[in-house]
Amino acid sequence: MAVALGWLLAVVLAVAACTSPAPEAGATLPDGGELLRKSAQAMGSVKTVGFTIETEGKPPVPVQHAEGSLTKEADAEGTIRMNVFGTLQEMAFVLIGDKVYFKGPTGGYQTMTRQQLAALYDPSVILNPDKGVAHLLSTASGPKTEAEESVDGAAAYRVAANLSQPVVAALIPGVDQAVAAKIWVDKANGRLLKASLPLGDGATAGTVTVTFTDYDKPVEITAPAT
Repeated sequence: MAVALGWLLAVVLAVAACTSPAPEAGATLPDGGELLRKSAQAMGSVKTVGFTIETEGKPPVPVQHAEGSLTKEADAEGTIRMNVFGTLQEMAFVLIGDKVYFKGPTGGYQTMTRQQLAALYDPSVILNPDKGVAHLLSTASGPKTEAEESVDGAAAYRVAANLSQPVVAALIPGVDQAVAAKIWVDKANGRLLKASLPLGDGATAGTVTVTFTDYDKPVEITAPAT
C-alpha cells in the first residue's frame, strides 16, 4: 500500500472532457507554447486543489482510481482503489505534517512518517513552482494547440505536447519513457484542468488521466483517530 500511495502522490502532480463546437472557420487557435507558459505561471501560485485519477486500458501503474485534495504544503487526503497482488483494494489516506495515515476497508489507520514516504516520493514537489506541475508545463516541448473543448463545463484549450522522461519521472516514479501528453488549459485563468498521459506499450499499454478541480478552495485536513 505504501508504494501505491507514493505513486498516487506523484502522479497527482504530474497531472472527462466533452468536445465543444469547433471554432468558426478562419478562427485562429492561440499558440500552444504561450498557453503552457501562462499555465505554468498560474500553477505556480496554486494553494489548494482537488484531483481525480482514472486509468484506461492496462498502463503499468497500480492505481485504477483515486480522488482527494492537496495543499501547497503537501498535506493531502482522499481515497484510492488499486491492484495489490491481483486483487482490487480500497484505501483511505491522510497526510498532515510529518505523519502519513492510511487504512484499508477493515481495521484502523496505520501510520508512517513523511520521511519514510519520501523514500518512495516527496509529495512536497507536486505544487512546487520549481519542481512540480509548473515545471512540467514550462519544460514541455513541441506544444501545439489542437482544439477548444469543455472540461466539466469549463472552456479550455487542448494542447498536445511532449514531456521529457526525467521531468515526468520526477513526478511519477518508474516512468522510463518520454510521454506524448494531451493537456487541457482553462481559457479563463490558464490553470491546468486535465492531463492525459499514455504509458506503457503492448499488453501493458494504457492511459492515466488526471483531472484538477476546486482550485484554492478552503481545505482543512485533520489527523484521523488511530
